[in-house]
Amino acid sequence: MIITRTPFRISFFGGGTDYPAWYKNNGGAVLATSIDKYCYISIRYLPPFFEHLHRIVYSRVEHVTSISEIQHPTVRAILNEFNPIRGLEIHHDGDLPARAGLGSSSSFAVGLLNAMSALNGRRVTKKNLAERATYIEQELMQENVGCQDQITTAYGGFNIINFEPDNTKNVAPVIANPLNIQNLQDSMMLFYTGVSRFASKIAGEQLKNFGNRTPELTRMREMVEEGANLLYQKINPVKEFGELLHESWLLKKRLANTITNSEINEIYEKGINAGAYGGKLLGAGGGGFLLFIAPKEKHFIIKEALPNLVYVSFKFDHDGSKVIVYDPEDSDCSP
Repeated sequence: MIITRTPFRISFFGGGTDYPAWYKNNGGAVLATSIDKYCYISIRYLPPFFEHLHRIVYSRVEHVTSISEIQHPTVRAILNEFNPIRGLEIHHDGDLPARAGLGSSSSFAVGLLNAMSALNGRRVTKKNLAERATYIEQELMQENVGCQDQITTAYGGFNIINFEPDNTKNVAPVIANPLNIQNLQDSMMLFYTGVSRFASKIAGEQLKNFGNRTPELTRMREMVEEGANLLYQKINPVKEFGELLHESWLLKKRLANTITNSEINEIYEKGINAGAYGGKLLGAGGGGFLLFIAPKEKHFIIKEALPNLVYVSFKFDHDGSKVIVYDPEDSDCSP
């Protein structure tokens, strides 16, 4: 049995500039962190007592006799890459819902790649995990995804990630007063809107508009350094960080009509009116999780203003994707 644990992520600034269609011409950057909510992948060789060859358990249960029959696109793509000669049983469990703006698809891909590599007796670097997950999502699956989610979920931590026109990606941890990081973490509030969506479809609409959104994306990239500098240079810059996030949200809404709607706008306004400095809808938009930054004394008021939403407390993660159980020879049953 192999079990991997891979974090979900929150992206603060620069989202959109991590798409190759943008950064290969303009360069890009994001400021993002992984959080202590995780995707768990368990995998083992399936004992040879069943009619099916593979068993995959997620929101559905699949019993298949060949990889080509697998309906889950990420599992199918990754198993095609590894081409296992024995049957597998794969289980997915997540702390939070999928399709909710927290990079869950990339977390799944990174976690399954990590698990398959461990099952084959190979330890892979975080860089390799991120690169392979990006290749699988962008090239093999042809998804409209950027490059930040794979890196943040594989590496973990609070980082600036730069995307160069030559396709180089540089990951630099945010180095700042630990008290500033702690205060920022304590100021954050995460709410689930109850709406799931397919990020690739929404991102596709944004990609179509990139040529007409150069000022917005350029400014959103600038905010990466501004946000990091607030943590470097200021004492307790939570208010300024939240206000910058608010500005980023206003710009993000202009990237595509599908990013927000009247219901999400109403929720956001209630949070701001209840005392939040700023916030944003996470991920590509359209639904999922909404993040607010607010002074601690306003948190109860904001929760009361949003009684129908699920509130999720969290902390920053520092580990990234890791193997937490390694027992590859847990069964004497073999074909």
